[in-house]
Amino acid sequence: MRAVQVAGFGGPEVLTPVDLPDPVPGPGQVVVGMAAADVIFLDTLLRSGWGQNYFPKTLPYVPGGGGAGAVVRAGAGVDPAWIGRRVVVQADGGYAEQVVADVEAIVPVPDGLAIEKAAALVHDGVTALRLDRLGAPEKGEWVLVSAAAGGAGSLLVELAVDAGARVVAAASSEVKLALARERGAQIAVDYTRPDWIDRVREATGGGAALVYDGAGGPLGTAALEAVAGNGRFVTYGTSDGFAAPDPESAARRGVRVIAPLLDGPPDRKTVRELLVGALDRAAQRRLRPAISATYPLERAADAHRALAARTTVGKSLLLIEGHD
Repeated sequence: MRAVQVAGFGGPEVLTPVDLPDPVPGPGQVVVGMAAADVIFLDTLLRSGWGQNYFPKTLPYVPGGGGAGAVVRAGAGVDPAWIGRRVVVQADGGYAEQVVADVEAIVPVPDGLAIEKAAALVHDGVTALRLDRLGAPEKGEWVLVSAAAGGAGSLLVELAVDAGARVVAAASSEVKLALARERGAQIAVDYTRPDWIDRVREATGGGAALVYDGAGGPLGTAALEAVAGNGRFVTYGTSDGFAAPDPESAARRGVRVIAPLLDGPPDRKTVRELLVGALDRAAQRRLRPAISATYPLERAADAHRALAARTTVGKSLLLIEGHD
Protein backbone atom coordinates (compact mmCIF):
# COMPACT_ATOMS: atom_id res chain seq x y z
CA MET A 1 0.00 0.00 0.00
CA ARG A 2 0.97 3.62 -0.44
CA ALA A 3 1.75 5.61 2.69
CA VAL A 4 3.65 8.65 3.93
CA GLN A 5 6.40 8.03 6.44
CA VAL A 6 8.61 10.06 8.78
CA ALA A 7 12.08 8.51 8.96
CA GLY A 8 13.65 11.37 10.92
CA PHE A 9 12.26 14.37 12.77
CA GLY A 10 12.41 17.64 10.87
CA GLY A 11 10.54 19.94 8.53
CA PRO A 12 7.78 19.01 6.06
CA GLU A 13 10.39 17.60 3.69
CA VAL A 14 10.80 14.53 5.94
CA LEU A 15 7.31 13.37 4.93
CA THR A 16 8.25 10.75 2.35
CA PRO A 17 5.89 8.67 0.17
CA VAL A 18 6.70 4.96 0.56
CA ASP A 19 5.29 1.55 -0.26
CA LEU A 20 4.55 -0.61 2.77
CA PRO A 21 3.02 -4.07 3.19
CA ASP A 22 -0.75 -4.14 3.49
CA PRO A 23 -1.76 -4.42 7.15
CA VAL A 24 -3.18 -7.71 8.38
CA PRO A 25 -5.96 -7.60 10.98
CA GLY A 26 -5.44 -9.55 14.16
CA PRO A 27 -8.22 -10.94 16.35
CA GLY A 28 -10.78 -8.24 17.08
CA GLN A 29 -9.36 -5.94 14.42
CA VAL A 30 -10.36 -4.58 11.01
CA VAL A 31 -8.53 -2.98 8.11
CA VAL A 32 -10.05 0.23 6.78
CA GLY A 33 -9.42 1.32 3.19
CA MET A 34 -8.95 5.04 3.69
CA ALA A 35 -10.84 7.55 1.57
CA ALA A 36 -9.78 10.63 3.56
CA ALA A 37 -7.09 11.03 6.23
CA ASP A 38 -7.39 13.67 8.92
CA VAL A 39 -4.60 16.25 9.20
CA ILE A 40 -4.29 18.35 12.35
CA PHE A 41 -1.75 20.90 13.54
CA LEU A 42 -0.49 18.47 16.17
CA ASP A 43 0.76 16.26 13.31
CA THR A 44 3.15 19.02 12.26
CA LEU A 45 4.54 19.38 15.77
CA LEU A 46 5.06 15.66 16.25
CA ARG A 47 6.82 15.44 12.88
CA SER A 48 9.31 18.04 14.11
CA GLY A 49 10.08 16.01 17.25
CA TRP A 50 8.03 18.16 19.65
CA GLY A 51 6.04 16.65 22.49
CA GLN A 52 7.85 13.36 22.97
CA ASN A 53 6.97 13.46 26.68
CA TYR A 54 3.27 13.69 25.84
CA PHE A 55 3.02 11.93 22.46
CA PRO A 56 6.04 9.64 22.04
CA LYS A 57 6.86 8.58 18.49
CA THR A 58 9.33 5.84 17.48
CA LEU A 59 11.02 6.36 14.12
CA PRO A 60 10.16 5.55 11.43
CA TYR A 61 6.43 6.10 11.73
CA VAL A 62 3.40 6.86 9.57
CA PRO A 63 1.77 10.08 10.82
CA GLY A 64 -1.90 10.70 11.35
CA GLY A 65 -4.50 9.55 13.79
CA GLY A 66 -7.29 8.36 11.54
CA GLY A 67 -9.86 9.35 8.98
CA ALA A 68 -12.70 7.69 7.14
CA GLY A 69 -13.22 4.98 4.55
CA ALA A 70 -14.67 1.48 4.25
CA VAL A 71 -13.80 -1.75 6.04
CA VAL A 72 -11.96 -4.07 3.64
CA ARG A 73 -10.86 -6.94 5.91
CA ALA A 74 -11.90 -8.29 9.30
CA GLY A 75 -9.91 -10.37 11.76
CA ALA A 76 -11.01 -13.34 13.83
CA GLY A 77 -13.94 -12.65 16.08
CA VAL A 78 -15.17 -9.62 14.11
CA ASP A 79 -18.64 -9.66 12.57
CA PRO A 80 -18.07 -9.96 8.78
CA ALA A 81 -21.02 -7.59 8.28
CA TRP A 82 -18.55 -4.77 8.93
CA ILE A 83 -16.88 -5.44 5.56
CA GLY A 84 -17.90 -2.78 3.06
CA ARG A 85 -19.39 -0.43 5.65
CA ARG A 86 -18.38 3.23 5.67
CA VAL A 87 -16.69 4.06 8.96
CA VAL A 88 -14.57 6.62 10.71
CA VAL A 89 -11.48 5.20 12.36
CA GLN A 90 -9.21 6.48 15.09
CA ALA A 91 -5.85 4.76 14.78
CA ASP A 92 -2.18 5.59 14.33
CA GLY A 93 -0.84 5.63 10.80
CA GLY A 94 -3.65 7.51 9.10
CA TYR A 95 -1.52 8.84 6.23
CA ALA A 96 -1.91 5.60 4.30
CA GLU A 97 -4.18 3.72 1.92
CA GLN A 98 -5.06 1.23 4.66
CA VAL A 99 -5.17 1.37 8.45
CA VAL A 100 -5.53 -1.48 10.94
CA ALA A 101 -7.58 -0.80 14.08
CA ASP A 102 -9.44 -2.51 16.88
CA VAL A 103 -13.10 -2.87 15.99
CA GLU A 104 -13.92 -0.68 19.01
CA ALA A 105 -12.03 2.17 17.30
CA ILE A 106 -14.40 2.39 14.31
CA VAL A 107 -17.78 4.11 14.16
CA PRO A 108 -20.30 3.85 11.30
CA VAL A 109 -20.77 6.95 9.16
CA PRO A 110 -24.45 8.01 9.26
CA ASP A 111 -26.39 7.73 6.02
CA GLY A 112 -26.32 10.95 4.04
CA LEU A 113 -23.09 12.27 5.58
CA ALA A 114 -20.26 12.72 3.09
CA ILE A 115 -17.17 10.65 3.83
CA GLU A 116 -14.96 13.77 3.81
CA LYS A 117 -17.10 15.49 6.43
CA ALA A 118 -16.99 12.37 8.57
CA ALA A 119 -13.19 12.32 8.34
CA ALA A 120 -13.07 15.99 9.33
CA LEU A 121 -14.75 15.15 12.64
CA VAL A 122 -12.45 12.29 13.69
CA HIS A 123 -10.40 14.59 15.92
CA ASP A 124 -11.91 18.04 15.73
CA GLY A 125 -15.46 16.85 16.33
CA VAL A 126 -14.37 14.93 19.42
CA THR A 127 -12.27 17.87 20.63
CA ALA A 128 -15.03 20.41 20.09
CA LEU A 129 -17.71 18.38 21.87
CA ARG A 130 -15.33 17.62 24.75
CA LEU A 131 -14.46 21.31 25.14
CA ASP A 132 -18.11 22.26 24.82
CA ARG A 133 -18.88 20.00 27.80
CA LEU A 134 -16.00 21.44 29.82
CA GLY A 135 -16.77 25.07 29.02
CA ALA A 136 -20.57 24.67 29.14
CA PRO A 137 -21.56 27.86 27.28
CA GLU A 138 -24.82 29.33 28.54
CA LYS A 139 -27.57 31.28 26.86
CA GLY A 140 -26.84 34.99 26.66
CA GLU A 141 -23.25 34.93 27.92
CA TRP A 142 -20.28 36.07 25.89
CA VAL A 143 -17.92 33.40 24.60
CA LEU A 144 -14.55 34.15 22.98
CA VAL A 145 -13.20 31.54 20.53
CA SER A 146 -9.61 32.12 19.47
CA ALA A 147 -8.29 30.37 16.35
CA ALA A 148 -11.96 30.48 15.44
CA ALA A 149 -11.43 29.40 11.83
CA GLY A 150 -9.55 26.23 12.71
CA GLY A 151 -11.03 22.76 12.47
CA ALA A 152 -12.07 22.68 16.13
CA GLY A 153 -12.52 26.43 16.54
CA SER A 154 -15.15 26.76 13.84
CA LEU A 155 -17.10 23.90 15.43
CA LEU A 156 -16.86 25.57 18.85
CA VAL A 157 -18.37 28.71 17.36
CA GLU A 158 -21.34 26.67 16.13
CA LEU A 159 -21.76 24.83 19.43
CA ALA A 160 -21.72 28.07 21.44
CA VAL A 161 -24.22 29.70 19.09
CA ASP A 162 -26.40 26.58 19.32
CA ALA A 163 -26.37 26.98 23.13
CA GLY A 164 -27.64 30.55 22.78
CA ALA A 165 -24.36 32.25 23.66
CA ARG A 166 -23.01 35.38 22.00
CA VAL A 167 -19.70 34.67 20.28
CA VAL A 168 -16.61 36.77 19.69
CA ALA A 169 -14.33 35.11 17.13
CA ALA A 170 -10.60 35.85 17.07
CA ALA A 171 -8.40 34.90 14.12
CA SER A 172 -5.55 36.24 12.01
CA SER A 173 -7.11 37.29 8.70
CA GLU A 174 -10.32 38.63 7.23
CA VAL A 175 -10.90 35.38 5.34
CA LYS A 176 -10.76 33.44 8.60
CA LEU A 177 -12.97 35.94 10.41
CA ALA A 178 -15.49 35.75 7.57
CA LEU A 179 -15.79 32.00 8.13
CA ALA A 180 -16.43 32.57 11.84
CA ARG A 181 -19.14 35.13 11.05
CA GLU A 182 -20.74 32.67 8.64
CA ARG A 183 -20.79 30.15 11.49
CA GLY A 184 -22.67 32.62 13.69
CA ALA A 185 -20.09 34.77 15.49
CA GLN A 186 -21.51 38.22 16.27
CA ILE A 187 -18.16 39.97 16.62
CA ALA A 188 -14.86 39.23 14.87
CA VAL A 189 -11.46 40.45 16.08
CA ASP A 190 -8.06 40.21 14.39
CA TYR A 191 -5.75 38.85 17.09
CA THR A 192 -2.62 39.96 15.25
CA ARG A 193 -3.46 43.51 16.37
CA PRO A 194 -1.75 44.59 19.60
CA ASP A 195 -5.02 45.92 21.04
CA TRP A 196 -7.11 42.81 20.37
CA ILE A 197 -7.67 42.02 24.06
CA ASP A 198 -8.91 45.56 24.67
CA ARG A 199 -11.29 45.22 21.73
CA VAL A 200 -12.69 41.97 23.13
CA ARG A 201 -13.17 43.49 26.59
CA GLU A 202 -14.87 46.54 25.12
CA ALA A 203 -17.19 44.48 22.91
CA THR A 204 -18.20 42.19 25.77
CA GLY A 205 -18.56 44.82 28.45
CA GLY A 206 -15.54 43.77 30.50
CA GLY A 207 -14.61 40.35 29.23
CA ALA A 208 -16.04 37.03 28.08
CA ALA A 209 -17.57 34.63 30.58
CA LEU A 210 -15.92 31.77 28.68
CA VAL A 211 -12.77 31.78 26.57
CA TYR A 212 -11.68 28.91 24.34
CA ASP A 213 -7.97 29.27 23.61
CA GLY A 214 -7.26 27.44 20.37
CA ALA A 215 -3.93 29.20 19.76
CA GLY A 216 -1.77 28.35 22.77
CA GLY A 217 1.65 29.90 23.32
CA PRO A 218 1.91 33.67 23.91
CA LEU A 219 -1.48 34.34 22.28
CA GLY A 220 -3.17 31.88 24.58
CA THR A 221 -1.37 33.25 27.61
CA ALA A 222 -2.52 36.78 26.72
CA ALA A 223 -6.09 35.58 26.18
CA LEU A 224 -6.51 35.05 29.94
CA GLU A 225 -6.93 38.82 30.18
CA ALA A 226 -10.03 38.57 27.99
CA VAL A 227 -11.85 36.48 30.62
CA ALA A 228 -14.31 38.28 32.87
CA GLY A 229 -14.10 37.85 36.62
CA ASN A 230 -15.26 34.40 37.78
CA GLY A 231 -15.15 33.18 34.19
CA ARG A 232 -13.79 30.03 32.56
CA PHE A 233 -10.62 29.71 30.49
CA VAL A 234 -10.38 26.52 28.43
CA THR A 235 -7.02 26.15 26.70
CA TYR A 236 -6.24 23.49 24.11
CA GLY A 237 -4.12 25.22 21.47
CA THR A 238 -0.59 24.04 20.69
CA SER A 239 0.45 26.03 17.61
CA ASP A 240 3.16 27.80 19.64
CA GLY A 241 3.32 25.36 22.52
CA PHE A 242 0.97 25.36 25.48
CA ALA A 243 -0.39 28.57 26.96
CA ALA A 244 1.05 29.47 30.36
CA PRO A 245 -1.61 31.52 32.15
CA ASP A 246 -0.49 33.11 35.41
CA PRO A 247 -2.18 31.07 38.17
CA GLU A 248 -2.03 33.97 40.63
CA SER A 249 -3.77 36.31 38.19
CA ALA A 250 -6.41 33.69 37.46
CA ALA A 251 -7.01 33.00 41.16
CA ARG A 252 -7.19 36.69 42.01
CA ARG A 253 -9.99 37.19 39.50
CA GLY A 254 -11.73 33.90 40.25
CA VAL A 255 -11.02 32.52 36.76
CA ARG A 256 -11.16 28.74 36.45
CA VAL A 257 -8.40 27.45 34.13
CA ILE A 258 -9.17 24.19 32.32
CA ALA A 259 -6.34 22.52 30.36
CA PRO A 260 -7.63 19.14 29.15
CA LEU A 261 -4.53 18.28 27.11
CA LEU A 262 -2.47 18.18 30.29
CA ASP A 263 -4.86 15.61 31.71
CA GLY A 264 -4.18 13.21 28.85
CA PRO A 265 -6.70 11.81 26.38
CA PRO A 266 -10.14 10.70 27.52
CA ASP A 267 -10.84 6.99 27.73
CA ARG A 268 -11.94 5.09 24.63
CA LYS A 269 -15.58 4.88 25.73
CA THR A 270 -15.79 8.66 26.13
CA VAL A 271 -14.04 9.29 22.81
CA ARG A 272 -16.46 6.96 21.03
CA GLU A 273 -19.45 8.67 22.64
CA LEU A 274 -18.17 12.10 21.59
CA LEU A 275 -17.43 10.93 18.05
CA VAL A 276 -20.89 9.39 17.66
CA GLY A 277 -22.38 12.65 18.92
CA ALA A 278 -20.34 14.74 16.47
CA LEU A 279 -21.30 12.53 13.52
CA ASP A 280 -24.97 12.61 14.48
CA ARG A 281 -24.93 16.40 14.76
CA ALA A 282 -23.23 16.65 11.37
CA ALA A 283 -25.82 14.34 9.80
CA GLN A 284 -28.48 16.71 11.21
CA ARG A 285 -26.51 19.69 9.80
CA ARG A 286 -26.03 21.07 13.31
CA LEU A 287 -22.25 20.79 12.89
CA ARG A 288 -20.71 21.82 9.58
CA PRO A 289 -17.00 21.05 9.35
CA ALA A 290 -15.35 23.62 7.12
CA ILE A 291 -13.12 21.67 4.72
CA SER A 292 -11.10 24.14 2.71
CA ALA A 293 -7.83 22.35 2.00
CA THR A 294 -7.55 18.90 0.44
CA TYR A 295 -4.43 17.22 -0.92
CA PRO A 296 -3.55 13.88 -2.47
CA LEU A 297 -1.74 11.54 -0.10
CA GLU A 298 1.66 12.16 -1.67
CA ARG A 299 1.37 15.90 -0.97
CA ALA A 300 1.14 15.59 2.81
CA ALA A 301 4.17 17.88 3.06
CA ASP A 302 2.20 20.66 1.35
CA ALA A 303 -0.60 20.25 3.88
CA HIS A 304 1.92 20.62 6.71
CA ARG A 305 3.53 23.67 5.12
CA ALA A 306 0.16 25.41 4.80
CA LEU A 307 -0.72 24.68 8.42
CA ALA A 308 2.64 25.96 9.64
CA ALA A 309 2.23 29.14 7.57
CA ARG A 310 -1.23 29.72 9.13
CA THR A 311 -2.75 30.00 5.64
CA THR A 312 -5.23 27.15 6.08
CA VAL A 313 -8.84 28.15 6.71
CA GLY A 314 -10.89 25.40 8.29
CA LYS A 315 -10.01 21.74 7.91
CA SER A 316 -7.21 19.97 6.02
CA LEU A 317 -7.60 16.44 4.64
CA LEU A 318 -5.57 14.02 2.55
CA LEU A 319 -7.74 12.37 -0.08
CA ILE A 320 -6.73 8.85 -1.10
CA GLU A 321 -7.55 7.91 -4.67
CA GLY A 322 -9.30 4.63 -5.37
CA HIS A 323 -11.41 4.64 -2.17
CA ASP A 324 -14.84 6.05 -1.48
